[in-house]
Amino acid sequence: MCGIVGYIGELDAKEVLLKGLEKLEYRGYDSAGIAVRNEDGITVFKEKGRIADLRAAIDTSVEASVGIGHTRWATHGVPNRKNAHPHQSATGRFTLVHNGVIENYHLLQKAYLKGIQLASDTDTEIIVQLVDLFVSEGLSTEDAFRKTLGLLHGSYALALLDREDADVIYVAKNKSPLLVGVADTFNVIASDAMAMLQVTNQFVELHDKEVVLVRKDGVTITNLEGTVMERAPFTAELDASDIEKGTYPHYMLKEMDEQPTVIRKIMQAYTGEDDALTVDPEILAALNEADRLYIIAAGTSYHAGLVGKEYFEKIAKIPVEVHISSEFGYNMPLLSEKPLFIFISQSGETADSRQVLVKIKEQGYKSLTVTNVPGSTLSREADYTLLLHAGPEIAVASTKAYVAQIAVLAVAAYVTAKEKGIDVDFDLKQELAIVANNIQTVIDRKDDLEKIAEDYLKIARNAFFIGRNLDFCVSLEGALKLKEISYIQAEGFAGGELKHGTIALIEDGTPVFALVSQKAVALNIRGNVKEVTARGANACIISMEGMAEDDDAFILPKTHALLTPLVSVVPLQLISYYAALHRRCDVDKPRNLAKSVTVE
Repeated sequence: MCGIVGYIGELDAKEVLLKGLEKLEYRGYDSAGIAVRNEDGITVFKEKGRIADLRAAIDTSVEASVGIGHTRWATHGVPNRKNAHPHQSATGRFTLVHNGVIENYHLLQKAYLKGIQLASDTDTEIIVQLVDLFVSEGLSTEDAFRKTLGLLHGSYALALLDREDADVIYVAKNKSPLLVGVADTFNVIASDAMAMLQVTNQFVELHDKEVVLVRKDGVTITNLEGTVMERAPFTAELDASDIEKGTYPHYMLKEMDEQPTVIRKIMQAYTGEDDALTVDPEILAALNEADRLYIIAAGTSYHAGLVGKEYFEKIAKIPVEVHISSEFGYNMPLLSEKPLFIFISQSGETADSRQVLVKIKEQGYKSLTVTNVPGSTLSREADYTLLLHAGPEIAVASTKAYVAQIAVLAVAAYVTAKEKGIDVDFDLKQELAIVANNIQTVIDRKDDLEKIAEDYLKIARNAFFIGRNLDFCVSLEGALKLKEISYIQAEGFAGGELKHGTIALIEDGTPVFALVSQKAVALNIRGNVKEVTARGANACIISMEGMAEDDDAFILPKTHALLTPLVSVVPLQLISYYAALHRRCDVDKPRNLAKSVTVE
């Protein structure tokens, strides 16, 4: 969700900030703005809509070497210019950008700001008004900032400008991600390293409830008590070319095409010196010591977790529960005696999952994060991390990260089983090599899948995806992809559940996509297809080679039964892509959605 950038140095801050915000567009937003400070004071530019709208509204004659910027995804107040960031205090002295949610902002307003006329409907404005109030009462800007932070309940990443001080940006975070980028003659801030790769690849992690003073010639990090915290920068291992579309019309299409390469990168990353798949011994020990695994995730990652459950139970013989993170944190079930928690998150910043991680750490339980982003909050705060090695994923709708999550979970389950001495009757490395080739085979048939999208979804207002066993897990993801980017109302169901209520929704022409890749239930799911076609459904069967029939719409190359989700999801991704394309939807940035969900 919302993105923050900041710059202090010698260059024109406007262009650095705008380019940084453009790199954060993938996160999802509905308005954007920047504030720059020069000898004339602080000038704010903000607009509803895209960065291009903001860029067009900026007075290019305004020059400044310090500034902050923001992309907003509305939480408090509708998306409009008034509620866009940055926000200013009533006197105009202070200007602030904020990611997160302040839970007690109404209480703070009533307690401290009764006489102040607010200019927006946001929780953010309360913060900047409080800083101004405390300065008017005699505190320094830093002390007022610290006092304000001590009053806030909730999540925040903040960057504050003071009209009376051109030499510093005041920065703080709690729960929401924020980094400081460092260089010789300037420093920057960013909620994602990608935003500032244009100027530096050296970043310093910030921890919760730290206060940071960012100057062009240095960075000072202190805790809330004022103790200086020393922390060396890390190198952001991102290739700037990885976050460009190149010749592709959309990031999503590029990322789907990268999926065979992602599988091969995972095989390479998790292959040891003896040419066998391997996992960090400490992670293996934690997996083997656990009497039950609790997979915690949201959205697409939750669907990957459902597949991962099958792997750990079928291959490694470890019981697994999969939970939606936003529910688990506030309704924790009775736990086993030796649980291990596995957090799956593409970004590693998912707020719903982090609140679970915080709670289980307080109880002394071990945790493992499976993520695409090293150094992310969930990775840093968990005991162990398994990286996806998928490369940056920019499109809001996840594709290659989902495939990577399943592949890495398969590797972890397989190596755990081997470590426990369990006889596994297949060579996962060999089967993953086949998977990579099979995904490429599906990708090479884009024209066929575009035709399916046109035939089945051109005028559809809703659609159903059905499957059994692992195909059911994939049907959930297929439905999510379609609804995310094409806005067609779609649901995934276990095939046998249709007749327990949902079949009432089948009308003449209703698209029903059925997956047939699990031999044991192939006849059952085909029976379910007959049930819906008898009620007028327009059924599209996607089957596996060896189980196919003449009327099936698309045949998948033969894949090991446990690994079929890695291949069967690809046609569903592409069908969703083309359905959205034909409807002239914004494929990479669907409405109301964000890439990194950094608020609960």
